[in-house]
Amino acid sequence: MPFSFPNPKTTDPKEHRVQRVLEMIPGILSWSTLIGVVVFSFVKPIWMAVFIIMFDIYWICRTIFITYYSIKAYRKLKRGKRIDWWERCQNIERPKEYAQSIYDRIEKMKESLKEVSSFFERRKLRKEIKVLKKYKKEVQHIANLGHEILDWRKIVHVVLLPTANEGAEIIEPAIQAIADSNFPNHQMIILLATEEREDKENRLKKVDYLKNKFAGVFRDFLVTTHEVATGEIKCKASNAAYAARKLMTYLDERNIDYKNVIFSNFDCDSVCHPQYFGALTYAYITDPKRLQRSYQPLPMYHNNLWDTNAFVRVIVTSSSFWHMFQSTRTKMVTFASHSEPFHTLVRVNFWPVNMISEDSIIYWKCYAYYHGDYKVKPIYLPLSLDAVLAETYFKTIKNQYKQKRRWAYGIENFPVIVRAIWPDKKIGFAKKMGIIFEMLEGHWSWATSAFILALLGWLPLIFGGAAFNQSNVAHNLPIVTRSLMILATSGLVISMFLNFFLLPPRPAKYSKKRYIYMFFQWFLAPIIAPTLGAIPAIDSQTRLLFGKYFGEFWVTEKIKKQ
Repeated sequence: MPFSFPNPKTTDPKEHRVQRVLEMIPGILSWSTLIGVVVFSFVKPIWMAVFIIMFDIYWICRTIFITYYSIKAYRKLKRGKRIDWWERCQNIERPKEYAQSIYDRIEKMKESLKEVSSFFERRKLRKEIKVLKKYKKEVQHIANLGHEILDWRKIVHVVLLPTANEGAEIIEPAIQAIADSNFPNHQMIILLATEEREDKENRLKKVDYLKNKFAGVFRDFLVTTHEVATGEIKCKASNAAYAARKLMTYLDERNIDYKNVIFSNFDCDSVCHPQYFGALTYAYITDPKRLQRSYQPLPMYHNNLWDTNAFVRVIVTSSSFWHMFQSTRTKMVTFASHSEPFHTLVRVNFWPVNMISEDSIIYWKCYAYYHGDYKVKPIYLPLSLDAVLAETYFKTIKNQYKQKRRWAYGIENFPVIVRAIWPDKKIGFAKKMGIIFEMLEGHWSWATSAFILALLGWLPLIFGGAAFNQSNVAHNLPIVTRSLMILATSGLVISMFLNFFLLPPRPAKYSKKRYIYMFFQWFLAPIIAPTLGAIPAIDSQTRLLFGKYFGEFWVTEKIKKQ
């Protein structure tokens, strides 16, 4: 029986009613909270004050939790960049012999340790020995399991770069980074997925330039041109699905096994780390459940971070921290640029062609196909993307709002996910409820927390009346709230320091004074959180609530600042 996934635009009356009810839930929750805080500040100010204090405590716990795991992810990222993944790929095929070679290397390092007099050199050497000892255990574990390890020489990487109106100057750095990676280029295929609706002259000029620039560099350079078909919307997902089906024909003609193909769906401005494809290959060939995995690098908006304005820098840096935190959790979901087995993509029939959010919904399709036995494996290497940047300061902020609204529109996945997993008896009830709660809580807090913390928390004092203002609760509310918020700012302070550790090198065109702006930009957070954080989320949820759907994928305008 072929795999089927719920259609968000279903015409079946019963399914449509279920879809609409589920679409309304996030907006109802968020608006009920915001309106309820105002109303109860009038009619039940004591109740409201207690709720606000409890919410502040919840927010502190959440902040501590996210901050701790963000630091943990940062440390893993540092370790990931130090590892020679290409060397591991080449040697893991014979794990027993490889474990012995690692042991021999450790012994040699121990011997050399006796001859080193410098404290710092000895410390560095001890750290390397510690890392190797840990890795030796990992290799021994792989050897003891006895699972098949694929030959890295048979792996073919296909990198999809969907493009609508982006110029060649935006796409070229992404392809160049792939060419400069330390994985063999003859095992790489570039799949440039263009749109027919783009101006033909510009499209052909862009394609010709890129194909000529990288002629002979890769195994192949494929180009597809997508026309929006009946039942599709103008979105990245429909373009990606079209290109992937064309790739099927290409692979079939050359008798290439889908199980040996790793498909990376990258934004066209994605600049990968030189070790990414080595790390990705290693993760894939050593995992016995490789077909039940997606692979996610850590997205960092570093391509033009120094060029864009403070509002955007705070937004995209916060987004990077959020994805670092998510990488440490078992419930991680794919976002933006990521990779997955092409065999699995074929099995699930690729992306839904009538949804805006394509990066996370493909994870949920695979999750439903494997009845919950599907995970995202983080690759602790950075993948650099463009931050929002337009011709003017205020247009940049406007475009950032639109991008954030598109991200928040990912809540469109919620009704489809519930319809997909709820009837599946192979997925446990607790797991289903956990997914539902996590999605709703995440989007609810996205839409409401900034307003509750910054504005609505003071309403009981304003509207509570004389009786309430003379109570002990009213007297202590501002003191408790202020104290709790001071504690909560510890997370912001840590984010500020982490930001400086993660910053890309400063371009020569900017003086060191720009570091001062990078510091003071964080004082804008109380303004940015509601305006460019919560309001876009409310916007998206309200659209779903009233059935005012987006008709097409809004493509973020990208420019290069000279």
